[in-house]
Amino acid sequence: MISTNKPMTIGQLARRTGVSIRALREYDGLSLIYGLGRSGSNYRLFDESALWCLQMIGSLRSLGLTLKEIQEISAIYVERRGEPIGPHLREKLDRALYRTDARIAELQEIRRRLRGFRAAHATALAGRALPELYAMDPRRQPPRAAS
Repeated sequence: MISTNKPMTIGQLARRTGVSIRALREYDGLSLIYGLGRSGSNYRLFDESALWCLQMIGSLRSLGLTLKEIQEISAIYVERRGEPIGPHLREKLDRALYRTDARIAELQEIRRRLRGFRAAHATALAGRALPELYAMDPRRQPPRAAS
């Protein structure tokens, strides 16, 4: 349902939603937001339907979809009105899940290395010894004993 409210400029839409003008311009350029065209002064104009678009973008981004994936889904949704969007969305969600699983595996490996490093260098990290990592630094040699 489209409201008969007065059209919003991009600045008004940004203030109303908390989405930056820069992001709104990008979304508009990717045809992700329903727009009303331009005013006589060449301002981008939007109505209430843009709010739905931004809500959908936010929801899909929160699920890990990229803007490119959202643009692909949006294009199918707009251009192939009779075609179910579900299978296309499922494919994008599967990709996002794969990326998420891969990132989790990377983070678990970093956590394992962090724990190993902390255990191996516990004395140095407590400030009781020169960290072994710096021991061979040619610019940081221990002070020489006075002769």
